Amino acid sequence: MPNIRITDIVESLIIAFLVYEIMAWARNTRLMSLLKGIIVIVVFIMLAAVFNMTTILWIVSHILSIAVIAVVVVLQPELRKALEELGRRRTLMKILPFDSVREEGRISDKTIKEITRACLEMARARTGALIVMERDHPLDEFERTGIEVDGIVTSQLLINIFEHNTPLHDGAVIVNGDRVTSATCYLPLSENMELSKDLGTRHRAGVGVSEVTDSMTIIVSEETGKISVAQGGELERNVESDRLEERLRDFQEKPEDESVRRLGRTSLTRKGLSWKNSV
Repeated sequence: MPNIRITDIVESLIIAFLVYEIMAWARNTRLMSLLKGIIVIVVFIMLAAVFNMTTILWIVSHILSIAVIAVVVVLQPELRKALEELGRRRTLMKILPFDSVREEGRISDKTIKEITRACLEMARARTGALIVMERDHPLDEFERTGIEVDGIVTSQLLINIFEHNTPLHDGAVIVNGDRVTSATCYLPLSENMELSKDLGTRHRAGVGVSEVTDSMTIIVSEETGKISVAQGGELERNVESDRLEERLRDFQEKPEDESVRRLGRTSLTRKGLSWKNSV
């Protein structure tokens, strides 16, 4: 029997975890297609070695280092995204002293109600809206593309910003904590080909910013009056009022009394039902 040490077991678990994480990450990137191509090439090289094709083996041995560099260049956007996601992992942020979780950026219960009320009103009036909720990852680069607001989040402020023919209605609003920091901000569009073709630029921008940051984006469709929520590159469509508040509560990460939660959700459900009947 081989002499198995505790460190060998830990090492095997670490390698298995890394392989799983890499495969899970590669599933939604161009790396998966590249891996399939690499498997085909490896099989071809193995056949060349079996049949002693010396010329092919000589070529492979001389271009291997160049091929590695080419793969890094081709996958540069995916590798950068993976490293950014690793740096945003909350477990690492708690262990490493490089950055601290910005607890002051958490939204209050009042802000949750104001955002929910504003989204319902804009959905009823079919006013398009794009609201980005900042979390731990700073959104300064997107805030600089817009106009500074620095106002307390209220439903009236959000509705006025996205009202048609107003100077600030075009683009996204960024919310940090209980304040609207900027409006008319430009966001990166998602390149996810699996998104529905009937989604417009507003939805693709909402998904796009959620892919590169840990933010949550609320989208109100101008065409359908439906509310959607994008987070972590995933889009949840046709969100009702109680579900919207639930997503905001989860984003807030603040424990609340269950009776208060039940009461608030019951009230918002009634408002959502009245809204659906009016639509």
